[in-house]
Amino acid sequence: MKRLPSNTEAYSAKRERLLRAAAACFNESGYSGTSLKDIARHLNLTDAAVYYYIDGKPQLVYECYLRAVRAGQSAMQTALQTDADHYAKAITYIREHVTELCGPNGPYAIMSEIPSLAPTHREEILALSRAHSLQFETLLESGIKAGHIRACDVRMTGNAIMGAINWIPKWFRGDEALASQTIATFPDILMRGLKCDTAC
Repeated sequence: MKRLPSNTEAYSAKRERLLRAAAACFNESGYSGTSLKDIARHLNLTDAAVYYYIDGKPQLVYECYLRAVRAGQSAMQTALQTDADHYAKAITYIREHVTELCGPNGPYAIMSEIPSLAPTHREEILALSRAHSLQFETLLESGIKAGHIRACDVRMTGNAIMGAINWIPKWFRGDEALASQTIATFPDILMRGLKCDTAC
């Protein structure tokens, strides 16, 4: 099979489809319970076709985790660039992240098996994930100081909110009505108790 140049739109689109299928399989059966044959069957492809886009399962799970991290990073950047108070920025971040996880680019992989990654990939994913979490914790802390967010343990609060968001791919299966409901309600559910209606 002749390999397409990796910078073509066709190659990128098919590789993205592979990553979505792999994420679905990993979320359903875990890393150890998923083979490349399973992913190939999910896409109605041959094993050789899968290797056309990826070197093997270790690289595939790394690429899926990296894709998931980038989705969160993009949502955070959108929120931080808005002209709004800290509480509103946090709401925007959650809404943007949930919208991406429940949107047409999904599913995204749940990063539940980071220890299975190669050491260099594991360190990279952990560093990126921690940096993302720190951005949200800093947003909460700044909001507390500005009087926009109620005082809280920013580490524990951040972990709780991030955990709820990152677990969405485990139970969301593409239903459009559920997607709309999740996008509409999650920001308020996760942030309701943190809003300062009066001076805090």
